[in-house]
Amino acid sequence: MQLTPQQTAAYLRTLPSIRERCGRVYELAKQGKLEFFEYHPEKEVDVASFCVDIIHRDYGTYYARIPPHGRWRHLDAGRPRVEPLIAKWKESGSIDDKEICKRLLDLFLVSVLLDAGAGNAWQYREEGSGQTFSRSEGLGVASIHMFEQGLFSGTTDQPYRVDALGLSNITVEKTAIAMQVTKTNPMVGIEGRSSLLANLSQALRKNIEFFGEDGRPGNLLDFLESNSRVSGSGRHVHVSSLWYVLMEGLSSIWPARLSLGGVSLGDVWQCSALKHLAVTEGDDLVSFHKLSGWITYSLIEPIEKVMNWKFEGVEDMTGLPEYRNGGLLIDFGVLALKQNALPASSYPDPLTSIPRLVPSHPAIVEWRALTVIGLDRIADAIRTRLSAPQLSLAQVLESATWKGGREIARHRRPETGGPPIEIESDGTVF
Repeated sequence: MQLTPQQTAAYLRTLPSIRERCGRVYELAKQGKLEFFEYHPEKEVDVASFCVDIIHRDYGTYYARIPPHGRWRHLDAGRPRVEPLIAKWKESGSIDDKEICKRLLDLFLVSVLLDAGAGNAWQYREEGSGQTFSRSEGLGVASIHMFEQGLFSGTTDQPYRVDALGLSNITVEKTAIAMQVTKTNPMVGIEGRSSLLANLSQALRKNIEFFGEDGRPGNLLDFLESNSRVSGSGRHVHVSSLWYVLMEGLSSIWPARLSLGGVSLGDVWQCSALKHLAVTEGDDLVSFHKLSGWITYSLIEPIEKVMNWKFEGVEDMTGLPEYRNGGLLIDFGVLALKQNALPASSYPDPLTSIPRLVPSHPAIVEWRALTVIGLDRIADAIRTRLSAPQLSLAQVLESATWKGGREIARHRRPETGGPPIEIESDGTVF
């Protein structure tokens, strides 16, 4: 049965669509039929070996100690910050576990939305510790201090919250000051980040079903509770319920890009290599939803830790198609740009041989799709090498591929530590 454009659009906003559509691109890669990338599967063993060495270096053989990939790690960069905050709230004796979890969901959601690539030059100096951080860690540390200062709260006597009123007061100037952005400390996508928070304010107000009358992200916990089941082992929530909240409740915060059947698709892009295989409208589109996936991973952890709820269906989650995970595959030669695939204009600095492309470029779409499937394959290889079938994809992302992508980038490009392909991010994709 042929799907209508509206049905295809609805499908492209689901979790399973990501792996399925990326799989279509991967099948072309195996046949050597992509426009921009060559695929060398024999080099995946080198990636797996590199990742296994990192896991053993950082965790030994205590694989159960590996935390899941999530925003919690970045918020704790350099020193613990989240647990001391939880302890402080508990000491007050005035709030229960549900309110503690809601506060963490408030913090984690807004922190992830501020997490899109900051560029190679920006840094954040934490006054209390004197430590300096860059990239995701810097953005994480900055965001938790913004949260503690009440910048996201519209309630003066309750700083530890995020709500629609507080976000409506955020400006580019306030964001820049809080993140220490200056002419000598520039940040990529500062305007996009600020507009995202303004859009979030409106989305929280509009979607009372998920975020309550006060437009608070943490109120999604109530929605999940109403869509959960209780068994002898506790409360169970399917990951699709959380995904539904994020895709429906936050759809209006993303810039308008592609639409199908009148539905805005978000982080979904055309893959020109799929066009000749397309039978119906939308068959050449590949879904990624990277920031929604990053939010999902990040929100699951506090809910499981604080509420002791269990998420089901997490096997539908994919690796994150961004430049660290994808860079790992390029730097080890699993993926290689075809010779002369890009024009000279794509290389702003010929001395570095690093292209710079927009997210919609078909080469970026191919790269991201192959990253999703490549992460599945690398994760399987790691589990086999370690004899650890229980190792989750979230643990692999945290302990191996994302970290490995960063480390190999520093080794290959020590002057910047940047990725092998630069992406012109506006702060709302990566």
